[in-house]
Amino acid sequence: MMSGGYTSIDNQKVSGSVPAVSDPSHVAVKFTDSNLQTFPPSGAQGKISGGTQPPHDADDTFSKPAGGSQPGSGEPQGSGWFRTFTIAAYKPYFDVDTSDIIDRLKESLFPFRGTFTEKTATNPDLYGPFWICTTLIFVAASIGTFVTYIAHKLKKKEWDYDINLVTWSAGVFYGYVTVVPLILYVILKYFSAPSGLVQLFCLYGYSLFVFIPALCLSVVPLEIFRWVIAGVAGFMSATFVALNLKAHINSAGERWFLIVTGIFLLQLALAVVLKLYLFTVTV
Repeated sequence: MMSGGYTSIDNQKVSGSVPAVSDPSHVAVKFTDSNLQTFPPSGAQGKISGGTQPPHDADDTFSKPAGGSQPGSGEPQGSGWFRTFTIAAYKPYFDVDTSDIIDRLKESLFPFRGTFTEKTATNPDLYGPFWICTTLIFVAASIGTFVTYIAHKLKKKEWDYDINLVTWSAGVFYGYVTVVPLILYVILKYFSAPSGLVQLFCLYGYSLFVFIPALCLSVVPLEIFRWVIAGVAGFMSATFVALNLKAHINSAGERWFLIVTGIFLLQLALAVVLKLYLFTVTV
């Protein structure tokens, strides 16, 4: 009996598997499909990290909640004006990707649309303006040096490199996109038509992009052609800034026309300065 039963069990093991008994307490574990190809995650609110977004008020650009840390940022935040000296305060203004930059550069080349401010109202950036100004500095210095070198060689005169082209260009471009928006910010606030400070930095930074191809075209050794190039670039830049601020400045009352005219003329003055100093070759 015992051996027979044992033999029966042994035969069952050899011939086939023992059917499993279902356990009612057993819970099947299911793994969700991974989405490693999806980046950033759908729950993120920004391109850099979730929860970090530029402020939405038009009067004070840096008026984010003071104290503590931004949700999802994992970085401590200062309070009051101390926040302006932290990296986290400026990180949202570099929260752009290549497609954003390309779209904004295209907007600057079509100044009559006047939709740049509307499209960047919720996400103004400082990344584009910084690299536009930096590119202008090196392009202006290199093109100016090349043009003067060719002019001296054609007349068989001695040529010396002018390092002041770099320092002068840096002062003009960095200074212009910093000082002019600050002054305009104060003026608009005085006339009860406040605009975001970073929004103004963004607008003026992209308005200078048209001068990059203009500088490259200035290598043509024709003075009339250089004046035309400088004039067209200045007109496009001035129109871009004036039209994008016109709708906003309308709330300033009857003085809006004077403000827009001043903005337009100031941008044209920049083009004239660039023509006289960078587009003019003296031998």
